[in-house]
Amino acid sequence: MAIDPREKIALFIDGANLYATSKAIGTDIDYRKLLAEFGAKAYLLRANYYTALVEDQEYSSIRPLIDWLDYNGYTVVTKPAKEFTDGAGRRKVKGNMDIELTVDALEQAPYYDHMVLFSGDGDFTALVAALQRRGKRVTVVSTLTTPTPMISDDLRRQADFFLDVVELAKTVGRPQVQRPTEA
Repeated sequence: MAIDPREKIALFIDGANLYATSKAIGTDIDYRKLLAEFGAKAYLLRANYYTALVEDQEYSSIRPLIDWLDYNGYTVVTKPAKEFTDGAGRRKVKGNMDIELTVDALEQAPYYDHMVLFSGDGDFTALVAALQRRGKRVTVVSTLTTPTPMISDDLRRQADFFLDVVELAKTVGRPQVQRPTEA
């Protein structure tokens, strides 16, 4: 990872994207180790975690993680997920946090030197380019190891550096915990 120890870094984590990526490679992320890993490499200014929540559920499986992150050094940004029925009559949940992450990254840009973006979503290519025009360095964290890469080719090309979650998992990962599936 090409992070200069003199840099101020900020982590921007697309929670749904990182969850899907880590699940696809068969690992869970240890968020305490993740903070320690980046804090050891440079001055960790902020770690932001973005996720949508289904509010009407009695219990959300992500709630314990959100609470833990909130109490342990992360800035958690949530919004209610939107539920709808698609054309085939299937219930769908949509909870995109791209705009919130983008606005925060641009607003906080004067305070950091290097952004670490945990997402493979090609929608962030324009954000990465905008930050680079402001003199920021950007590392994108995703994976190429899955049968279908979880990172957009455009985003990977735009980033200054690419870090595969498989490599990162060697220091901040742990075997996946088998969880009961929700009905």
